[in-house]
Amino acid sequence: MDTNTIIIYIACICFLFIFGRIFILPIKSILKLVFNSILGAILIYIINVIGTLFNFHIGLNYITSIFVGILGVPGAILLVILKLFI
Repeated sequence: MDTNTIIIYIACICFLFIFGRIFILPIKSILKLVFNSILGAILIYIINVIGTLFNFHIGLNYITSIFVGILGVPGAILLVILKLFI
């Protein structure tokens, strides 16, 4: 094998590692946001099911889902507290 070919193979492997490293971080952040949003939506649904006994309801829409998606379970608790005060 030629020396130039070996250098090209090594450069391509290094490029793939760097390229993969650059794009894996945003994908992890997006997946975490989606997971938290789904978890938050389920939590808000459970709060609404239990809240029907006490005439308590939190709207499940894009804003509350994103709010809980960013903050996680503490965001859902914060929505409950906000609903109690407003």
